[in-house]
Amino acid sequence: MTARLLDGKALAAILQAESAAGVAEFTRKTGVKPGLATVLVGENPASQTYVRNKRKACEKAGMTSHVLDLPASTSQAELLARIERLNHDPAVHGILVQVPLPSHISESAVVDAVAPLKDVDGFGPVSLGLLTAGRPRYRACTPLGILNLLQRNDVPVAGRHVVIVGRSNIVGKPLALLFLLKGTDATVTVCHSRTPDVGAVTRTADIVVVAIGQTHYLKADMVRPGAVVVDVGTNRLPDGKLVGDVDFDSVKHVASAITPVPGGVGPMTITMLLHNTLEAAKLQTAARG
Repeated sequence: MTARLLDGKALAAILQAESAAGVAEFTRKTGVKPGLATVLVGENPASQTYVRNKRKACEKAGMTSHVLDLPASTSQAELLARIERLNHDPAVHGILVQVPLPSHISESAVVDAVAPLKDVDGFGPVSLGLLTAGRPRYRACTPLGILNLLQRNDVPVAGRHVVIVGRSNIVGKPLALLFLLKGTDATVTVCHSRTPDVGAVTRTADIVVVAIGQTHYLKADMVRPGAVVVDVGTNRLPDGKLVGDVDFDSVKHVASAITPVPGGVGPMTITMLLHNTLEAAKLQTAARG
């Protein structure tokens, strides 16, 4: 058996076209063009690539891209002041601060500084709190992309056992909450660095999601035959090749469906950012009357 590929790149193209149509219709009705501000501090090559891709996708969808590139020497106070100005800019509906940040800047302080209505990443405490309460406003982009990738590929989720390896605020925790929402209705287990035998848990899963940043962590003997495997990892080998947290070449012969790296979850994350930015523009425009 060779697993079916869950092609995030192809699906992202479809969904981004849907977002572009939604943006055009919203702008036609309101005269408002959704705007996304992307903030990059420093010159991390991977971050530069991610932000460049996000800006291109934003402009392609008909949104306004507000660009803020700051040197690595930027102080935390200066960054927070810049974010505060974006919070009050009516042309900016979503704010994305690329992580990781330089070591002298507190990531939590920056996340907390973004206005809740502009938190299109879905990382902030208000966004996560609403999701925990079962009434989400903006769902974190990567988790929402994973859910869309499964649902649009007709992978059953309701009643299935989902095992998530990783408990970050960016993927693991919000993804677990998304799967638990009424209407999604999965049974969820979260594994982490203190889980004694991760393989024993993942072998019980109908769907395994791995998001820990360890090259080829999930091996074939950790997967139940026929399970669906979602790889969130993006790790670069010494030869420059991009690989995931899943040992793709072995696991593809055990799983029924699997996401590739690259071309799986990554394109979906950017697509969900566009979705959230359009939703943010709608909410803020309605609030202004």
